[in-house]
Amino acid sequence: MPTNSATAAPAARDYRVIALILACAIFMEQLDATVLATALPAMARDFGVHAPDMSIVMTVYLLMLAALIPASGAIADRYGLRRVFAASIVLFTAASVICSLANNLPQMVAARVLQGLGGAMMTPLARLILLRAVDRHHLVSAMAWTLVPAFMGPLLGPPVGGLIVSHLDWRWIFYINVPIGIVGFVLVRRYIPYIASESAPAPFDLRGFVLCAVSLGCLLFGLEGIGGSGGSGELMRAAALLLVGLLAGLAYLWHARHRDNPLLDLSLLRIETFRLSVIGGSLMRITQGAQPFLLPLMFQLGFGYPADKAGRLVMATACGALVMRILTPRLLRRFGFRRCLIVNGVLASLGYAVCAFFRPGWPPALMFALLVCCGAFMSLQFAAYNTIAYDDIPASRTSAASSLYTTLQQLMLSFGVCSGALTLKLAMAGQHHEHPQLIDFSIAFIAVTLISLSSTRSHLRFSPQAGASMSGQRR
Repeated sequence: MPTNSATAAPAARDYRVIALILACAIFMEQLDATVLATALPAMARDFGVHAPDMSIVMTVYLLMLAALIPASGAIADRYGLRRVFAASIVLFTAASVICSLANNLPQMVAARVLQGLGGAMMTPLARLILLRAVDRHHLVSAMAWTLVPAFMGPLLGPPVGGLIVSHLDWRWIFYINVPIGIVGFVLVRRYIPYIASESAPAPFDLRGFVLCAVSLGCLLFGLEGIGGSGGSGELMRAAALLLVGLLAGLAYLWHARHRDNPLLDLSLLRIETFRLSVIGGSLMRITQGAQPFLLPLMFQLGFGYPADKAGRLVMATACGALVMRILTPRLLRRFGFRRCLIVNGVLASLGYAVCAFFRPGWPPALMFALLVCCGAFMSLQFAAYNTIAYDDIPASRTSAASSLYTTLQQLMLSFGVCSGALTLKLAMAGQHHEHPQLIDFSIAFIAVTLISLSSTRSHLRFSPQAGASMSGQRR
């Protein structure tokens, strides 16, 4: 099958093959993101640091995604979509090997930065390839083929990570990516067609990119520094980073208002449904980002569970999300977006508040069932956000809206991990605990729950008719 012909008709290719190849890349990224959380305590022991300090390993990766996703389309238009996608797989796989060789926390952070460079390109470019290489009448089916392996990553990640940590060595969690990456690269070069850019690339907003990267990086590392064990000197450095991050963010706001094609088009926030979805979704994603960091640590450090048992319990949230995918269209059609966001948002927040009361004496089956409910509620909430956000977006601005929304998604997940780690450290300091105790985890869960509950105000401001044409809501 030729791969270098710009004129090859997409209809001549099997769209299922293309969809599954792209899904493999998404699967690798999703698996890596979820398999890591269970291994954090073991990594902390080998690196000689406290387990809460390992949050930077997760947040720095999410930060790279947030910073680079807006630039992925421009890079692909300039250097070729298939070429950049294949290169991202190579970089992600190579960085996985480097992660496995890390001997201390700074080396691991540097390796995760490289992983983020590759990961930031894979998922958005996979969607773009699908849109450009598959005929529209096959697009819905092709999307379905990509979703199945993408769902399997979060489902398999926690138990696989737990088994590896319990019976092998945590370094093996990164070796999983090597065979997947090699096969994915070969298949991309073999079966993904050359895809010409649909138009001349727009001038890249380099100044905006630098300002965004500086702002996000300084804010993240500043938050990570608060509550550290370095004393007043570390606190001063954290405050300085936060100040620089705030100033860079304000500079970007000024820059975006005076440029025709900014990296992130913040004028989209004037559209009410988009703005409310961004605000409510951002607050909820802080809790969602903290959960995969706090739960494995609590089960291993607070309960004394082995990593494999902790991984099996954490898997429950992915099971709940998978089941809810089937019910989501019916619920939105029956109750409408506004009512679902209000009621389900409270349930989703309180679900994670229940985690604050988990104790070793609870039956594992009961905790698993409650976590299934947590995953289901959060899945419905984010499906509603991700849909209604585009209700009033003009077709000509869909791409810009998607770029801004995806960036904010990743950013708030990283701040969620950061918030979970920060509240855990502050709780430990307040209780004078050198190592995290169950009460510290309880305080952290309650704190992030209060953040997501504050999103209810945004949900109440949605119009009762918001999204009715998208859901087919019954009158």
